Amino acid sequence: MSKARELLRSVKNLGILRELAKSGGGLDSVADLVDNFIDSDAMGVCVERFRALPGGAELLEERYPPFQPDVDQLEQLPQGSLGHAYAGMIRKLNYDPDFFRPRDTSTDALWLTQRIATTHDIHHVIGGFNTQPAGESGVLAITATQIGFPAYVLLNLLASFKAVRLKPTELEAISHGIAHGNRIGLQATPLVTQKWEEGWEKPLHQWRQELGVIVANHPEISADYS
Repeated sequence: MSKARELLRSVKNLGILRELAKSGGGLDSVADLVDNFIDSDAMGVCVERFRALPGGAELLEERYPPFQPDVDQLEQLPQGSLGHAYAGMIRKLNYDPDFFRPRDTSTDALWLTQRIATTHDIHHVIGGFNTQPAGESGVLAITATQIGFPAYVLLNLLASFKAVRLKPTELEAISHGIAHGNRIGLQATPLVTQKWEEGWEKPLHQWRQELGVIVANHPEISADYS
C-alpha cells in the first residue's frame, strides 16, 4: 500500500511540476506541491532531520506558536533591526504577510510545513536574497540543504531544468542562487530552528554574524534589506 501511495504522490507531483514549468504557476501550485509531501516518507525523513537539530525537538514538542507578524508594529522598530528590515521588505514588495495557506499543526509534519512556509520571507532578509527566480532558488536551497525539505528540493531541480531547457540565459543566475543557498545551508546555524519573533529588535547584521550567514552579493540574486 505504501508503494502505491508513493507512486500516486509522484504522479501528482509531476502534474504540479508540469504546470509550474509551463506557466510559472503560482503560490497555490507551490502550496499544492508542499502539501502533497506532508504524509510522505521523504517528509518523515525531513522531520527527523529537523528533530535532530539543536532545539528542533523542543520546537516540535511545544508546537511553537504559528508565525503571525504585526507589520505595523515592526515598522516602528529601529532601522537596521530584523523586524524593521522584514517589514520594509513586505511593504516594498506589497506582500500580504498572511498570504500563506492556513494549516493546522496537529502533527509534526504539519507544524514544520507551516513554520517553513510562514518564515520563508525572513530567510530572504537574513540571506540577502532578492525575490527574483534566482533569489528564490537561493532561499529554497538553504532549507533544502539543512533539512531536506522535499518540495524545495524538487522546486530547485525544476528551476535548473527549466533554465537549461527553456531559458538558458537564466541558468547562470539560477546556479549562483542555488550555490550560495547551499553554502549558507552547509555553513550557517540552521535557520529553521530560530525563534525570530523573540529577536525582532536585534540588528540584522548581528543576526547574520551569530548565525554565520554570508550575505548574497551577486547582482542577480542579492537585495539590500538593511
